[in-house]
Amino acid sequence: SYGRNYYTRYDYEAIDKAAAEGLMQSLGDKLDSLVESEIDGYRVAYADNFSYTDPVDSSVSSNQGIRIGFTDGSRIVFRLSGTGTQGATLRVYLEAYEPDPAKQTSATEEVMKPLVAIAQNLAEIAQRTGRTEPTVIT
Repeated sequence: SYGRNYYTRYDYEAIDKAAAEGLMQSLGDKLDSLVESEIDGYRVAYADNFSYTDPVDSSVSSNQGIRIGFTDGSRIVFRLSGTGTQGATLRVYLEAYEPDPAKQTSATEEVMKPLVAIAQNLAEIAQRTGRTEPTVIT
């Protein structure tokens, strides 16, 4: 099918490592209950903690992030990056699919608002990290 995908990434940098790990653990604990549920009009198709299998040597890298995919093709991925000198970085990758050509010229920020709200609420980002806004949006 044809359509347009919108992408954005929210980075929450230098957050407390224990708080970040707690956030990811809590998300992981919710995965099974999310599948086939509906969140703000989005129906969850899958929710998992993904692993990558190297096609060359068949090695497996597990716990690469938490994925939540929706039936419309949109998805949210939460990844905890490193434990730098000033805590951890939570990266939230968001992707929205828009099949309607009449809506494909909309501003990315507007299209992504519902998914951003779902991600922030589901992960309890403000409550767990004290951050109401990301450090960087790309």
